[in-house]
Amino acid sequence: MSPYDPNTPLRTAVVGTGSIARGAHLPALATLAAEGAVRIVAVADVAEEAARAAAEEFAVADALTDLDTLLARARPDLVVLCTPPSLHREQAIAAVRAGAHVWCEKPPCPSLADYDAVTAAADPAPGSPATSFVFQHRFGSGARHVRRLLRAGAFGRPLVAHCQTTWYRDAAYYAVPWRGRWETEGGGPAMGHGIHQTDLLLDLMGPWREVRAMAARLVHDVQTEDVSTAQVRFAGGAVATVVNSVLSPDEVSRIRIDCERATIELTHLYGYRNADWRITPAPGVPAATAAAWNDFGPDEPSSHLAQLRALVADIRTGVLHPTSGEGGRRVVEFTAALYKSAFTDATVRAGEIGPGDPFYAAMHGGAPDRLPVDAREEDQPA
Repeated sequence: MSPYDPNTPLRTAVVGTGSIARGAHLPALATLAAEGAVRIVAVADVAEEAARAAAEEFAVADALTDLDTLLARARPDLVVLCTPPSLHREQAIAAVRAGAHVWCEKPPCPSLADYDAVTAAADPAPGSPATSFVFQHRFGSGARHVRRLLRAGAFGRPLVAHCQTTWYRDAAYYAVPWRGRWETEGGGPAMGHGIHQTDLLLDLMGPWREVRAMAARLVHDVQTEDVSTAQVRFAGGAVATVVNSVLSPDEVSRIRIDCERATIELTHLYGYRNADWRITPAPGVPAATAAAWNDFGPDEPSSHLAQLRALVADIRTGVLHPTSGEGGRRVVEFTAALYKSAFTDATVRAGEIGPGDPFYAAMHGGAPDRLPVDAREEDQPA
């Protein structure tokens, strides 16, 4: 049973008041606050001016500069972490131990070891405070509709899939000190950009079995990769490609799944609506069936607000949110496997990376300089 009174707004605090907090989290919280579902009781940022500016913009009473003071003074039911990935482990554990649920921005943690430590810090009893992660693409109406049909077997077996996150980021983007560094971001576009699309692919396709990948640093003066590709085999036998890039001027996010009876396509950039999905039936599928497949119902765009509504409902009913625990771990494990395969030139299988494996403790496997600096250098004649 949930300890939360359904008629009392969840006391909510935001830690980190940068662009993702002010552009996505705080507006979503403000919407739910207007509906009486939450109350924003405090914000915190190491930069006092940033915290005060966010508090003023969103009419929050308390602006602080550290998490410990926030937890003691505001006593939140829910803490929203919008801080760099290297801080997520320590902050999430502190908040959960103080009795607060946590909703944490991506990338979840810089390593599988960090992720498992966050999960282990939560009391396993139903309804106890736990950490969940921002994977908002699972929560739009389009994904719900397609997931339901896939689970019901309406399309037949999934056979071939493609997952593409090809974006563009310039040098100014990487001027932010924590970006592009293994220690603070945990990885490049496979970790910090494509992880949303990859998470949605895994959510739709089911468990993955093995991955074979390549990664390179072709343009940016950073530690991590700026492009990666992977071949994936799923437990059901389907095969897929996953491409992540920050080198692509024509930006797009895309998922395509070819099944026995239909092709499912999603094309968007940072978020989708129902109109961004298309289901093409195979020859012989009745027109009425195809029409029903393409009737997505009321449109709920993928967004932080869509996931936050689901999260608040789960907290109130004492249900573990789908992006907590194993539900969030699978994409972190997949990303670790992608890096291990790219850096070792070997196929990596699900469940292979655990304590004692260097890629469990760090996405670079303990050798941050392992990645080729520039593939063009290898192609030059002697």
